Amino acid sequence: MPDRPVVLVVAAADMEAEAYRGYCLQSVAAAYDVVLITSDEPSWEVPYIKDCVVVPDPADQAALSAAGRTLADRYDLAGVFAWTEWYLVPVARLVRQLDLPTTAPEVTQACRNKATARALFARHGVPSAASVSVRTRAQAHAAAERIGYPVVLKPAANAASFGVVRADTPEQLTAASDVAGRAAERGVESTSVLVEEYLDGPEVSVECVTYRSETTVVAVTRKTVSAPPFFEELAHSVDASDPLLDVVAPAAKAAIRALGITDGISHVEMRLVDGRPRLIEVNGRLAGDMIGHLVRLATGIDLPRAAADIACDRTPGPHPDQVLGRRDPPDLPRDLRHPHHPPVRRPDPSLAGQGPLPAPPRRPARPACRRRRHVHRPDRLPHHHRPHH
Repeated sequence: MPDRPVVLVVAAADMEAEAYRGYCLQSVAAAYDVVLITSDEPSWEVPYIKDCVVVPDPADQAALSAAGRTLADRYDLAGVFAWTEWYLVPVARLVRQLDLPTTAPEVTQACRNKATARALFARHGVPSAASVSVRTRAQAHAAAERIGYPVVLKPAANAASFGVVRADTPEQLTAASDVAGRAAERGVESTSVLVEEYLDGPEVSVECVTYRSETTVVAVTRKTVSAPPFFEELAHSVDASDPLLDVVAPAAKAAIRALGITDGISHVEMRLVDGRPRLIEVNGRLAGDMIGHLVRLATGIDLPRAAADIACDRTPGPHPDQVLGRRDPPDLPRDLRHPHHPPVRRPDPSLAGQGPLPAPPRRPARPACRRRRHVHRPDRLPHHHRPHH
């Protein structure tokens, strides 16, 4: 059997890694020889990897670059990528140092810095939220008065809704600014806090594949979010025939273009205000929690495998030139589909735009084992096990 391409994955080794990223590593290892950079000695990863270098903090650029060069000397690396939020910028820089394909590090940094992203959305006419970057409590109060209550305070460079708080009054804003400020202190790309317009409407994410600047919208993830003042994601569901695909796809693609993303998987978060998409943020990685797994169960599309393909400059499935919303299913390679999954169905465009969050169309009763619409409940896990989204 000919040698398989070697791909380098940089991944966290925390308590949630096996539960929430195990399916990713398994999927990539089915098609590639995987070498790993991680922060602890591998355990559950061993069956899926060919080699590993342990770096206590993979976000340390010098240490990560040295480990990457070590593996590049041992193997002919076809590509490098990460699915851990905190490592995205250092990994993009490493890929550039190794002269391999990647979205530019400065673009990845713009995704990580929500203030930069908001400015790019505004410049390119992408519907978003009014936003002001602040450093002090007094500046936060002034920004909230200018925007109008309720407002949302969030760290400019964090993840998993850490430090994201809604404030309905000046009194609530004082406490909220302290919460957001403490979370913002951990930021690398920025330590500022954003005061933003509250987007009143249901929240969804849009899972996208971009290859050589062409983006395909793969799926919509509907979310159940905790009651105010926090925004913890409690449950996710994915349906291959969701009529929202046509509603959210243009905004998701516009956001990716505005940021300058050329290659990779994107997890685009937005809310529907009066039925129209308004951007929250773009994460330049696979979605957290079990969303990628739900996408494969619901659509047959393997996002971790697509991420590896793109990192190695290979055309992923689905091919980026496929048209979203057409009536016939995309011609995906069979090995990127769930082996027992029926053909993918796309939404009927005539169902789009009927209210802020139209329900998926009714179907006849199915057996207990359903593969087109899947729900996961991270709220049933202890808090310290919950992943970034």
